Amino acid sequence: MLTTDEWDCIRRDLRFGQRFQGTVTLVPNPGAIGVFVDIGLPVGGFVDCRLLPVEADRWPAVGTVTEFELWWADERQQVRLKAVDPQFVTGDFDEYLARWRPGWPDERGRAVP
Repeated sequence: MLTTDEWDCIRRDLRFGQRFQGTVTLVPNPGAIGVFVDIGLPVGGFVDCRLLPVEADRWPAVGTVTEFELWWADERQQVRLKAVDPQFVTGDFDEYLARWRPGWPDERGRAVP
């Protein structure tokens, strides 16, 4: 586990929408929680089930290597991600975005707070 200062230092270099190639490392409860992803940082990556397809059989399996973008990072030592490949993104993403994160297009490229 990193110190708070180490995590803050890493977060300073992170940008919303920043892309990472990652490998899915764990799918603990397909269809219910999300997937854990190694993106080469000293903290784990995670894609929440809300951003993944409703059908769990469409989720990326352990070992899948694909591109992800940074969706959020806060004081918890974890990088929240969204898959870039549309096959791994919820079918109602546009509606979700409009309702819950309408500023997303403008946030891309901005530093994580």
